Amino acid sequence: MSSRIDNPLREGVRLERTADPCTVIIFGASGDLTKRKLVPALYRLTQERLLPAEFAIVGFARTPMSHDDFRAKMKDAIVTYSEAKRVDEAVWDSFAKGIFYVSGDVNNLEAYQKISKLLDQIDQERGTAGNRVFYLSTSPSLYAEAIQQLGAAKLAKPKGKGWTRIIIEKPFGHDLTSAKELNVEAAKVFDEDQVYRIDHYLGKETVQNLMVFRFANGIFEPIWNRRYIDHVQITNAEALGVEGRGGYYDTAGVLRDMIQNHVFQVLSLVAMEPPISLGANAVRDEKIKAMQAVRPIPPDRVNEFVVRGQYTAGAVAGKHVPGYREEKDVAPNSQTDTYAALKLYFDNWRWADVPFYLRSGKRMPKRLTEIAIHFRKAPLQLFKSAQQEMEPNVLVIRVQPDEGITLRIGAKVPGQVTRIRWVNMDFRYGASFGVASPEAYERLLLDCILGDSTLYARRDMTERGWEIVMPILETWANSKEEIPKYEAGTWGPKAADELMERDGREWRRP
Repeated sequence: MSSRIDNPLREGVRLERTADPCTVIIFGASGDLTKRKLVPALYRLTQERLLPAEFAIVGFARTPMSHDDFRAKMKDAIVTYSEAKRVDEAVWDSFAKGIFYVSGDVNNLEAYQKISKLLDQIDQERGTAGNRVFYLSTSPSLYAEAIQQLGAAKLAKPKGKGWTRIIIEKPFGHDLTSAKELNVEAAKVFDEDQVYRIDHYLGKETVQNLMVFRFANGIFEPIWNRRYIDHVQITNAEALGVEGRGGYYDTAGVLRDMIQNHVFQVLSLVAMEPPISLGANAVRDEKIKAMQAVRPIPPDRVNEFVVRGQYTAGAVAGKHVPGYREEKDVAPNSQTDTYAALKLYFDNWRWADVPFYLRSGKRMPKRLTEIAIHFRKAPLQLFKSAQQEMEPNVLVIRVQPDEGITLRIGAKVPGQVTRIRWVNMDFRYGASFGVASPEAYERLLLDCILGDSTLYARRDMTERGWEIVMPILETWANSKEEIPKYEAGTWGPKAADELMERDGREWRRP
């Protein structure tokens, strides 16, 4: 690991500044992620003048295409997937001049030599100074091969005063063994401070605001512990099904696809201790310390702490949808989890005996990601005469959609009789700031170009996520029991409610 001091946040907040000249090379450039997220994000950064004129994009994929063909496809993508549904022609003309394309196979060294030659030409013509970001957006099975070939082609190490970085998309491995193997392959070719393991959830504005909310407000951090908090719920719900990705999803499932990366990253921000600074390694040190404190789930007690489920046919938003086993490229007898709920404990001073309930699922009633902090009830029931059940205060941080924060409190209803009504103190980003939050990929791509890895997963964090879920995955793989079912458009299987009811609690119904 580099001994270099965490870069220019540098001991404080990140200042807005224009990035260095550079070239972003996208592997898998003919795929969905490139047109839906990556190129539109880079275009918006250019439009906001956060990228310099000395900037270029090189698309790399097997599909034969000319530079002009690729430029035309990317312009269509920006129009289709950007919020404005149009391009600023003056910005586009400048942006398009820096877009190039190379066709070839990931496992063919000659293709990398073509890339190298083009990059040298771009450096001379566009002044990109030898600075390069390689973005792996191919099939995950090709990551190791691409890394090895970059090393063989001498593209992994910077030339002269330039820098070279690599962004690796999720999923980062299929299990603990494959994640470790991929980390080893990356370490053979790149230094750790060159490797950026991306998790787009960490680029979401509300997730980033967790740090500000906790550590910039003196009112909350003193009560962010076991003395005041009864339990925490983190919900990640999707209304969609597998959306044509049945072949991939049937080999993954929600525990692999969402919980061990996205949900755990959010969990670590909720549970971590205050970092000594906002430098990348200071923040990531505290995140991994928190996750190392997660109590292991014994293989013979998985059913006490974990529930899985798979959706059947039902209705979402009034529309009939098929069951998971009826989706394209899904095995007719599949045991793949499309829903999972976990109860975790942290064996540390702050969180001892406070349960964290996590759930993620497909074909839920609505799309929603939220963190709900449930505080302990008031210790003395002074208002029994109010003839109303006393509720706990709940702080809800909404990650998506309608980003914001809600605090639920008890208030007296006006009148001569003491009656209590539970009301919300509500903050919404859009209403308060009057601007739309930037897309997650905008923030994360710019951070990588700036050399700021705070919102990227470090090697130890990716492996720790797998360590926590492997006993669960192995138990499920060896189970002879049929996977529990839940109807599409509901909040999961009955066993998930029972997981909470055994503890005298219940899931929030957003």
